[in-house]
Parts: sequence; structure tokens; C-alpha cells
Amino acid sequence: MSDTTTFDFHCHTHCSDGALAPGDLIDLAVARNLQQLAITDHDTVAAYSRELIEYADRAGITLIVGCEISCVWERRSVHVVGLNMDLEHPTFTKAMTNQMKARERRAEQITQVLQRLGFSIELSQIEKIAKTGTIGRPHFAQYLVATHQVASFAAAFKQVLGSGKAGDIKAEWPSLATAVSWITDAGGVAVVAHPLKYKMTLTKLRRLLEDFKAAGGCGIEVVTGHQPPSQTRTLMDLANRFELTASAGSDFHSPGQPWAELGRASALPESSTPIWQLWS
Repeated sequence: MSDTTTFDFHCHTHCSDGALAPGDLIDLAVARNLQQLAITDHDTVAAYSRELIEYADRAGITLIVGCEISCVWERRSVHVVGLNMDLEHPTFTKAMTNQMKARERRAEQITQVLQRLGFSIELSQIEKIAKTGTIGRPHFAQYLVATHQVASFAAAFKQVLGSGKAGDIKAEWPSLATAVSWITDAGGVAVVAHPLKYKMTLTKLRRLLEDFKAAGGCGIEVVTGHQPPSQTRTLMDLANRFELTASAGSDFHSPGQPWAELGRASALPESSTPIWQLWS
């Protein structure tokens, strides 16, 4: 099956850095005719509740437990999506607590860095933007734009928050192997998220996938959002080379972003082995 309009295994709610409440995301999934959905907020599963699962079920959506976990590989920040975990598994619940604490410490460090650079900012102001969600760099960018300290969201990342910039604090993320073990211990499947966004050479990306597979990982996002066919072919070749199942998702955060609209990712190749076959 290659029609990605029927599933989306990478999207976010306001429990991390997305714009919609979990229930509103379910409503959008119904409007987009999705059948399976995984909410993959950053380092939290706060979106999931019995009420939400029942609401999704009544709406005809199979809700797959998901989470996008921040980790480190060779001193690089990478993300691993976990799918179909047991939310109550003690290893995973402890992991989520650890990740939340790491994000809180990271937010404090980013605030201090921005203050030293001359920006007017207090952590309490960022917490108001994040509300009950986990704080991430996008929340800092939103504040800098709202207070007219930078010209745009993109400018905030280009100047101070993007990869390699002063505000790109790595925090105390776990190793890649540890993140994968959290997912697999909880009965889930681990997927390398948006592999081409790390801007690695293909040689380095292959090394990442070698270590990921050795740690127990079993999937790769062959499709992230609306991407060129050439990228899909590259990632499908890597999936075949490392015998990884293919996942796909929009990486949806907010309506109005055509490159990352819920349920509007490019199609998986016909030759792929879809990730959901591991639990269906």
C-alpha cells in the first residue's frame, strides 16, 4: 500500500511545538480521510489519554502511540520516532520523565545564551507560549518574532537558534542506542526521523543507519512531508540496503504549511514494506 493519504505517522500537537490540541488534530485527520495516525510530539506522550483514544476510535481513526525522541549520535542531535509503544511500560514512563527534565534544563540554558547575546527574554515568557507543552526552540523563535527582536521565524533560526548557532543547545540527550532501547523495551518500533534533514553526507548517514540497525531500530522515514521524488528514491535505496521498513509522515505542526500538511505527504514507493505491517 502506498497511498499516504490514509495514514500519517509523524505529526505534532500543542503538547510539544504544534499548534493544534490533540482533539483538533483528530478532527483534521478525519477531514483528510486518514485511517491511521500517530501523534509524535517531541519527548512527550502527553497528548495521549483514554478519552482521546476513544474519540479517535469513534471517528474511525486508529490511533498509534507515538513519540519523537531527541538523542545524540556522534555528537549530533538526531530524532528517533517510536511507534506502537506501551504507554505504561516502566522503562518508557521513566524515559519520558528524564526527557522532560532535560528539556527544562535546556530551556534555561537557551534563555541564558539569548540574554548574553543581548535579547530581552525571560523563561517565564517562553513558558506562556508553550503553555502545557514541552519547550523547544520554535517557542523561543515565536517569542523573538512576536516581540520584534528578529524579522521572521526563519531569521531566528538563521541567527541564533539553528544548527550550530549559539542557541542550539544539545542538552543531555540520551545516546541513539539508548533511545532505541526505550522504544523497543516498551514493545514499539524505532524509526529514524527525517533522515535528510540532518544534512549528513550519504557516507555518514549510512554509518548512522548501521548503528541504528545494530541497536534494534527497524524503520526509516522514506517520506517526510511533500518531498521531491529524488529524495524518496535515495531513502528507499537506504531502506532496502539496511532492510528497514518504510514509514511516512507529514511532520505536521501547524495548518497553512503546504510542505507539511497532515495527510499530504508524498506517496511511498510501491516496492516499500510499510511500517504498520509490523503491528497489523
